[in-house]
Amino acid sequence: MSPNSTSSNNNCPESAGSQSPADSGQSFLNVLVLGLGNILLSDEGLGVKAVEELQRRYDCSDAVEIVDGGTVGFELLPYFDERSHILIVDAVKADNKPGTIVRIDDPPAYFRSRTSPHQIGLADVMGLATITDNLPQNIILLGMEPKRLATGLTLSREVEQNLSRLVDMVVAELEAIGVNVQSK
Repeated sequence: MSPNSTSSNNNCPESAGSQSPADSGQSFLNVLVLGLGNILLSDEGLGVKAVEELQRRYDCSDAVEIVDGGTVGFELLPYFDERSHILIVDAVKADNKPGTIVRIDDPPAYFRSRTSPHQIGLADVMGLATITDNLPQNIILLGMEPKRLATGLTLSREVEQNLSRLVDMVVAELEAIGVNVQSK
């Protein structure tokens, strides 16, 4: 299965000529928002559902590509090429209360110690991107503690209640790097 690019290449006008400190010297914005997870395993699919909600609620420009990465592995490598920033949205098992939103500033380290099949694949993709010098310095993981990872198409109440807040955090990150995000 290949990733479902739900590119927002005609949405979110980035601030023309602006360069925020978070841009780390980049003269352009080329942002990937990558939603990960298996929507057949309840809360495991929250990353995919978050990027779907992001697209329903906001418009983004050519500077932002939104991708439903599902559970894909190496097929994601081309999406990492020449990015100024990558925002990964995923379920994050960190022994927090279900529904707790977390921000991880070193996703490569986090994914090296995980056991979910898509997380292992993403760790390999990030490792290869590092070797080929295609892993941007600006990469973060925004996630939420899942409650239920059993077979099911719906999110748990705790995750569903905080999904909108997670999307708002993605928008705040985009704005912090200089993307002007517009509500629909």
